[in-house]
Amino acid sequence: MEDLPEALLTEILKRITRTSDLKSFTLVSKQLCKIEGDQRGAIHVGSGVCTATKALASLCARFPNLRKVEIDYSGWIPGHGKQLDNKGLSVFSSHCSSLIDLTLSFCSCIDDSGLACLAYCKTLVSLRLNSAPEITSVGLFSVAVGCTNLSALHLTDCENIDNVEWLEYLGRHGSLEELVVKNCKGINHHDFLKFDSGWMKLQKFEFERKRERFDCLPGDVIYDSLYDAHSMDAYDFCCESLKDLRLAHIKTWPEVGLRILLGKCKALEKLCLEYVHALNDNDMIALSRSCSNLKSILLRLNLQRYSSDVSYCETRTSFTDASLYALALNCRMLQMVDLSFTGCSPDWPSEIGFTQQGFLVLIRSCPIRVLVLNNANFFDDEGMKALSSSPHLETLELILCHAVTDAGMHFIAHTPCLSNLTLRVCHHITDVGVAELGRAHKLESLVIEYCGEVSPQAAQVVAKSVHYSKDCSDALMKRIGLGIY
Repeated sequence: MEDLPEALLTEILKRITRTSDLKSFTLVSKQLCKIEGDQRGAIHVGSGVCTATKALASLCARFPNLRKVEIDYSGWIPGHGKQLDNKGLSVFSSHCSSLIDLTLSFCSCIDDSGLACLAYCKTLVSLRLNSAPEITSVGLFSVAVGCTNLSALHLTDCENIDNVEWLEYLGRHGSLEELVVKNCKGINHHDFLKFDSGWMKLQKFEFERKRERFDCLPGDVIYDSLYDAHSMDAYDFCCESLKDLRLAHIKTWPEVGLRILLGKCKALEKLCLEYVHALNDNDMIALSRSCSNLKSILLRLNLQRYSSDVSYCETRTSFTDASLYALALNCRMLQMVDLSFTGCSPDWPSEIGFTQQGFLVLIRSCPIRVLVLNNANFFDDEGMKALSSSPHLETLELILCHAVTDAGMHFIAHTPCLSNLTLRVCHHITDVGVAELGRAHKLESLVIEYCGEVSPQAAQVVAKSVHYSKDCSDALMKRIGLGIY
């Protein structure tokens, strides 16, 4: 091995992807150890590895060209050794001249003085802080000023961040393309309106407010179903580069707040709205008129109270068929649709603002390849029949769709391009319906979970890949709205 050219050894090492194999390989010779160290671009340090300052400096010396570092103390206990502290962060600025991507998770010993050390990491492009309880707005402002190349910032469960001076600075002087803020209780969605001209460069934005116990239950507030936040020019900014938008667990009423984004994102390709209060058809209509490039839409909707007449109000989900018609008319590139309805009874289809007629207009107008329906009580076997003529549909997932029976399986089996089917908590589908799928010989994969009338024997012969479970997993419980808190 010592006689091989260094370039050849480097190429060999590049083709070894498993960390355990790399460690073994580098024990062969000092030359291999040095070459592997020089070319290693990323490391992940878990809670079982002591990363006191000296140990971290040794790691950085061993791998001088590190570009990506992740330190994760999830599951940490005192017996695991010392956590990374403020002095440890200074190692990155002095030893990692190529560092561009840093993730710090559950680092309870780092505060603002430590975060200020990152201001000297002039090459830093991406910073992710997960569960950093001691970090405040002061430390973030230091990073905003010092890290002039920062283009991605993720903040999750950072509860002591409140003042948004750092956000205003990044809006005026920064170059953020990706901003994700989740479960930071000191930041509300109105604060982001201070981002100002920063919206021009942003390509991905995600904001999730910390969940409250009764977020998914209809409250006493009655929202105006005719209110149009987009008829005003209240906010003079544009976000024409934004391609990926996710808003979750926020209340937009009585002030406009971030709902105004839905009418300003001309380049938007992916939209995710999860339990956003007070939205109505005018928001979706404004979105559809602006976003002709929309390819993916995910809606998690719960019951809310709406009225345009003080003498009458209805309890239903946010949008109606008017929204579906607008999407069908203006968003002709839509390929992925994921609709979930939480808290809606199968005995009361009127609780969902969508009807099967409106839904099928959308399906027939757009090249839908992936479709997920969760607790869609408006959807039945006739809908499956219409869906079976969709020329592009490849993946279908049905959860808690009680009105779909074996007859629906007979129809969907003839869908031209369908290759992946998932059925979860669909108790009116039996072995008879699953057998219909097997006769078509089209499915590549089939997932059956907690469908009481389907046996494992019937499922096994239907597709090339089959996953069957008779139990309701924790993940499924969350998806169907149980155990969501």
